[in-house]
Amino acid sequence: MPDHAHHDDHDHGFAHDLPRMVGRRGALALFGAASLAAASPAAAACVALPPETAGPFPADGTNTSAGQTVNALAQRGVLRRDLRRSFAGRRGRAEGVPLSLTITLTDTGCRPLAGRALYLWHCDARGRYSLYNVPGVNWLRGLGVADAEGALAFTTIIPGCYPGRWPHFHFEVFAGPEAAVTGRNAQLTGQLALPEPVCAAVYAADPSYAGGTANLSRLSLTRDGSFANNTRAQLAQQTLAMRGSPARGFTGRVTIPLA
Repeated sequence: MPDHAHHDDHDHGFAHDLPRMVGRRGALALFGAASLAAASPAAAACVALPPETAGPFPADGTNTSAGQTVNALAQRGVLRRDLRRSFAGRRGRAEGVPLSLTITLTDTGCRPLAGRALYLWHCDARGRYSLYNVPGVNWLRGLGVADAEGALAFTTIIPGCYPGRWPHFHFEVFAGPEAAVTGRNAQLTGQLALPEPVCAAVYAADPSYAGGTANLSRLSLTRDGSFANNTRAQLAQQTLAMRGSPARGFTGRVTIPLA
């Protein structure tokens, strides 16, 4: 069971990490990007995503596990690109088919939202969430900051499919990294969906995804408990565009427009 008591080297989150990782000059350039970024031409409609539940496993300071508040955002190292390993002194690595994911944050006019922060989390190949179902690890969670084009990137794995839920990612968007200390500050809490052909191929090919094929066969994106009420345009917007194979891994892209 993880120790959620106060530790000086784990409780500063992004605010503590940033100067160490990019330096003062780099930090100023990063936060200045929002004011310097020019509006990009709208290549396609940017449909605002609806708010979705954070679910029972957010680890964003809004709920507890085993009687302790769980907040990965308050742990040193949460600002990171590769989500597969645990951080903040914890051990463990999530195994599965790799995914290089690029997320672009925009407004509904398709203009980039530079400097916004996004917290991403999801289950492992077996449908388990770190800090809850597997309490001793904190893999598959991380924070990124959008660049001048509104883009941020993560290296992670294809999530598994557990009973009752379509394969998905959870996310929270914050006005900036300084606000990304609790889910209560999120401007948007939402979810992203994976395309069925990718999931079916991965679950059939990789034994790490035990039960994934059977669980997926009983589900439909349009009947999912979180996605069922969304419009066709919203579902198209929040479903990843992906390329690759189970043997080589995948790349994925998605744009998250904020109203």
